[in-house]
Amino acid sequence: MLDSIDNHILQRLAQNSRISYTDLAKEVGLSGVAVKERIDKLVNQGIIEQFSIVVNAEKLGKKISAYLELEVEPAHLNTIVEELKANEQVAVLYEMTGACLLHVHILVEDMEQMERFMHKSIYALTGILRVENQILLKRHKNQDGLNI
Repeated sequence: MLDSIDNHILQRLAQNSRISYTDLAKEVGLSGVAVKERIDKLVNQGIIEQFSIVVNAEKLGKKISAYLELEVEPAHLNTIVEELKANEQVAVLYEMTGACLLHVHILVEDMEQMERFMHKSIYALTGILRVENQILLKRHKNQDGLNI
């Protein structure tokens, strides 16, 4: 079970994973060494899986952010998952409850690249029964992880 100090540390790391141990220590009333030990423990327990950054894909030329819902035949699920995991345009891939539903988030430069992706990386796969496609218009909030 996490105490209030661990919860505070997790909240601050979720806001800014580059915050220093010294700054965190000042906030929670511990030494920098004690804060580092707590973070190491959270990592070792698997509570913190990774430290990451949020990249603005549009500023890197990826103007289209699309979400796909794929219904797949169960016999082909693992093959489809492996194909999509290997595709650099796939940013997120989740297996959801339902009829072997995969949730896929892709980032592409333009509609032409989107069309190529759909034809070569989705429609060409054996075992896909249904595809639903939505294009992101505007991001209002982006938060990975848990609000503590």
